[in-house]
Amino acid sequence: MRSAAQSGEAVPDGAAEVQGACAPEFARVRKVFENNFARGLETGAAITVHVGDEKVVELWGGLADHRTGRRWERDTPCFAFSCTKALTAAAALRTAERGGHDLTAPAASWWPGFDAAGKAGVTGEHLLSHQAGLPAFARPVSAEEAADPAAMAALLAGQEPEWEPGTAHGYHTFTYGWLAGEIVRRLDGRTVGGYVADEIAGPLGLDLWVGAPDAVLDRAARLTSSAADADRGGAPAGAAPTGDDPLSRMKRAAQDPESPFSRSFARPDMAAVPGRFNNRGVLAAGWPAAGVVTTATGLAGFYRDLLAGRIVAPETLRGAVRPRVAGPDRVLVLESSFGLGFMRPSLTFAVPRAARQGAFGHTGSGGSIGLADIDHGISLGYVVNGLGAQLSGGMRSMRLVKAVYDSLR
Repeated sequence: MRSAAQSGEAVPDGAAEVQGACAPEFARVRKVFENNFARGLETGAAITVHVGDEKVVELWGGLADHRTGRRWERDTPCFAFSCTKALTAAAALRTAERGGHDLTAPAASWWPGFDAAGKAGVTGEHLLSHQAGLPAFARPVSAEEAADPAAMAALLAGQEPEWEPGTAHGYHTFTYGWLAGEIVRRLDGRTVGGYVADEIAGPLGLDLWVGAPDAVLDRAARLTSSAADADRGGAPAGAAPTGDDPLSRMKRAAQDPESPFSRSFARPDMAAVPGRFNNRGVLAAGWPAAGVVTTATGLAGFYRDLLAGRIVAPETLRGAVRPRVAGPDRVLVLESSFGLGFMRPSLTFAVPRAARQGAFGHTGSGGSIGLADIDHGISLGYVVNGLGAQLSGGMRSMRLVKAVYDSLR
C-alpha cells in the first residue's frame, strides 16, 4: 500500500477546497470528505488516518476563520472539545503504570480528603469511567475558577455523589477532567497539560496542546455554528421534543435546567464567557476534560502511538479499553459505554459493524473524533470548526469512519 504522502493525487475539479493526499485504496474517504463540503456541512475540517505507522489519508479544506476568509492549512489546529478526555486518560494511565499505582484502590489512598461525603469507596477506575457520581458541580462555576485545577478538585472532593459510586455511570462532561486529572496531579505533580506536553506531545512530535500557547492560538481555527441543519437530526432547539426515541429523550433532558444533563454541561457556564470556546483564556487554561487544541494529524498520531505502545504498554492499553460500563447513561440518557477514559461502541460512539470489537476513542461535541482500533491497527483524527449538534459527532464523522473501514476490504 502506498502512503498518502507518496500518492500525490490531484484534487478533482469541483472539489478545489480539499487539499492533501490519500492513498488510492482510501479514495472513498476523500470522496466522503469532499461530499461533506459539497453539501455545505463543513466550514473547515481535516482528517488524517494511519494504518499501523503508515499515513494513508491526510486531507484538509475550507475556512479556518469564516469572518476573515482565512483558509484551513495542513497545520491548522482546532479546539476539539471532549477529545481531550482520551489524552487525560492516557496521562493518568501512564502515570499509574510508571509509578506502579493501583487504580482499583480507593482514590482517598492518594487523594487525602476525597473520602468525604460518602466517597470512601470511589476508586481511580471509577474516576476514569464516569462512575464517581459527580457529573456536575453542586454550584455554578465560572470559567475563571475553572482555570485552577486544584480549586476545582477541592470542590469535587467535598461534594456528595448523586448516586452510589460504582453502581451506575453518567457522563462527567467537565468534572471528568478534574477528577481523572488528579491521578496525574497528585501522583506526578504536573497538570494534565504539562504532563501531555512533556511526556506525550513533545517527545512524539505531536501537534496537540492541552492549554495552547499564544503562537498556536494565533493560527487556530475559529469555531462557528454549522450552516447546514441537515446534519443535526431532530427538531430545532426551540421545539418541544416528542416521542421516546433516544434523541427526543436527550433533548428533553437538555431543556430541563435541573436535569443532570443540563447541570453537567452548564458548569462552567460557557454562555457567560465572551466568545465561548473561542475565548483565548479558556483555550490557554487547558481544561482537562475539554481543552485540547490539535491538528487532525496530531490527534491521529496520538492514537497511532497508543497502539504502538509508545505511550503506555500494550497490556495497559488492552486493560484500559475493556468496557467497565455499558448501558443507560444517567446524564446523556442514551446508552453509552466506557473503558478507562475511552469511549467504546454505543449510541454515543457509533461505529461500523467491523469496528465494534476493537474500536475505542472519544468524540468531541460538535463533530470531532479521535479513534483507534486494536484489531485493525487503524488510527484516525478528524477535527472541525463548523459545529454540528449531535454529541456523538454527527453523521459527518460517522460517514468518514465507515469509509475508512470500507477501504480495508
